[in-house]
Amino acid sequence: MELDGIQVYHDGDFVKYGDAKVGLLTHGLNYGTGCFEGIRGYWSPDHAEVYLFRLAEHYERLHLSAKLLLMDLKDDVATMCEATTKLIRLNEYRQDVYVRPIAFKAAEEIGVRLHNVKDDFAIIAIPHRSYFESGAGLRTAVSSWRRIDDNSAPARAKLTGVYVSSALAKSEAVMNGFDEAILLTADGHVAEGSAENIFVVRDGRVFTPPVTDAILEGITRKTVIELLREELGLEVAERSIDRSELYQSDEIFFSGTAVGVSPVIEVDRRPVGSGSPGKIATALADLYRDITLGKVAKYHHWLTPSHATKTDRLRKAKATV
Repeated sequence: MELDGIQVYHDGDFVKYGDAKVGLLTHGLNYGTGCFEGIRGYWSPDHAEVYLFRLAEHYERLHLSAKLLLMDLKDDVATMCEATTKLIRLNEYRQDVYVRPIAFKAAEEIGVRLHNVKDDFAIIAIPHRSYFESGAGLRTAVSSWRRIDDNSAPARAKLTGVYVSSALAKSEAVMNGFDEAILLTADGHVAEGSAENIFVVRDGRVFTPPVTDAILEGITRKTVIELLREELGLEVAERSIDRSELYQSDEIFFSGTAVGVSPVIEVDRRPVGSGSPGKIATALADLYRDITLGKVAKYHHWLTPSHATKTDRLRKAKATV
């Protein structure tokens, strides 16, 4: 799509994308000193509304990521939520959208550090494209690249520089004929995909790596755990997962903002279960989609409508945080 003419939120104001300039010496560009979020908005034709999923919680996590980089974001969570819904309206989106808030060190100077470097903040909303082209399940490979260790850089935060390891793993997988990579921790346990959390089903029980195994503390992950327990009546255990368990699993699926719930049908050229999307992943994906479209009243509190009144949106933002 043509980006120059869309409205974005930058440094406290709404401007055209083409007018929001970033210099070549910007600290965040040169040293990876930035953090970001990925937020989905789902267009509901029935309600003529774009529903933003767990909006306030994403901005709460952004503030935590910024804190690790010694950033003091000027906008609070409610202000960020209001700016996001206004972007949807300004751009007249009537379709699924992807929202990318980003905070970064903005000084145009040479020098590796975090202290005494000015910050900048922006929000960009664009029409959403499917992250994966395949709808029949994903073929994956365990990557030769390891998930970054928390003692090297905070794995639980969405830091721009940290995603170099994910990019290496993703390209390795795709160039070798797979759809996605699975990364292991430094000690060889399963961590996550290149941009997704992972779940493994064995003998009717669901397992997912704990937050201490170098994973992103995913908001969709938290959602999926709740839905598995409360709606599907399944036991979910957060524990370390060995590589060989991937090969002996009945089902595997990813979760994430960009991918929603995506079943895995192959790992290292070994079929997962029957080699087709499993029943649990399929049921979960359908339920998740219905929730994001506002079809399940019980979970309306997870949704921020972009066209509701400002009072209603602010009340929702405060209630969610």
